[in-house]
Amino acid sequence: MTNQVTQNRRYLSEFSLYDSDHYVTFNIVDIDTERQVITVAITNEGKISVCSFELKSNETGLYFEYGLYQKEISVDDFEQVEED
Repeated sequence: MTNQVTQNRRYLSEFSLYDSDHYVTFNIVDIDTERQVITVAITNEGKISVCSFELKSNETGLYFEYGLYQKEISVDDFEQVEED
């Protein structure tokens, strides 16, 4: 699968994380594998921000770290959102 096809498949894919207080939702905006950067839209308590993170890899795949405790968020955990 080409890099462009992979990016199109993941574009705006969604992942929700419960941070012990509330849910934080992430949507993939861009993945730049050359620069090793992922850009995500983050919805946190009704506020939306767009942030870029260093894209890392391990034996299970690509991930980035988020929050005070640097929680690993796997790119493979994101799912396509179906519109009604």
